[in-house]
Amino acid sequence: MHYKLQVSKYTSIKQLVYSYLIKSLSINTYKAENNYIKNDKIPLHKGRDNNRILYTSNVSLGLSKSQNRKAMELASAIASDISGICGGVFSIQIVPPGLIHFELTNSTLATWLQSLVVGSGEWGVGSGGHEGDEGDEGDEGDEGDEGDEGTRGQGDKGISKANAQCPILRLRSVQVPNAQYFDFAQYKCPMPNSLFPVQYAHARCCSLVLLAHREGLIKLREPVPNTSPAFWSVISPNPLPWLNCDGTLRLNHPDERCLIGELIQVVDNIEYADVKGSVKWEKVALSLSQAFEKFWCNCRIWGEVKITSPELAQARLGLLMATQSVLRFVLEENLGVFAPLEL
Repeated sequence: MHYKLQVSKYTSIKQLVYSYLIKSLSINTYKAENNYIKNDKIPLHKGRDNNRILYTSNVSLGLSKSQNRKAMELASAIASDISGICGGVFSIQIVPPGLIHFELTNSTLATWLQSLVVGSGEWGVGSGGHEGDEGDEGDEGDEGDEGDEGTRGQGDKGISKANAQCPILRLRSVQVPNAQYFDFAQYKCPMPNSLFPVQYAHARCCSLVLLAHREGLIKLREPVPNTSPAFWSVISPNPLPWLNCDGTLRLNHPDERCLIGELIQVVDNIEYADVKGSVKWEKVALSLSQAFEKFWCNCRIWGEVKITSPELAQARLGLLMATQSVLRFVLEENLGVFAPLEL
């Protein structure tokens, strides 16, 4: 299935919503230089429900008095204008007393995830906007489940055979158990101890993607990287099968949706932080790595899923690649530390 993001120069979903609000306010308010616009004070907040990517703005409440219009009337005008130009990027709803809800559609989310994998835009050009390029059965296993030879550790029994093929899970001469039981503090390393879990998660993503390439689950452009890639050159499947035939997102496990929500929040912070310099990047990176570990522990890729639902396995690999891309940027650009291909 092919899909295209109508306004694809923004990698930040928040900045994408904001750009539509700016356009609509310049039309629907009689002061184009209104302080809300001039000083970038348009309120916009991301919801916490990971089952839907929802942003809410109460801009009409703040502007109703100066515009001499009821908040619901102004919100309706703004929503109607954006609906006419956004091309299905969002579904928009007006909620009393004048809130505007922007919910990302599945096709837009799929395109956004694909852009994180293959790099169809530029990151980190600056807070406040940037100019980039356009652009299952048995799969919800609990920790310690058996019968999925290639996906996760068996509790405190250690790692599975297929996982042991990945360099990251060997840590040179040290065999690494399931991340839940892994005491990072006991291993000495030439990197800040507090960031080791983040670098570990990054290297694990890389190793798993390369393993999938070797096993033919995906095909990368040769030669495969010998250093951590900013983005992946995926030959097939291209695009990755993010969507089912009915247009719904394949990734619906709670830990998949949690990881997607973390990715969206991190990229929002990269491109459009609420207050410049206010982001605690170490905390952000650790939170993302923890979301990845939960996803990896509970969402299978190999074993039965690879055989019976290869498209789901490929979509989950895509989520791995998107996570690696974001982790790499945060490690190297925001924290100034090395993002290893393996450890």
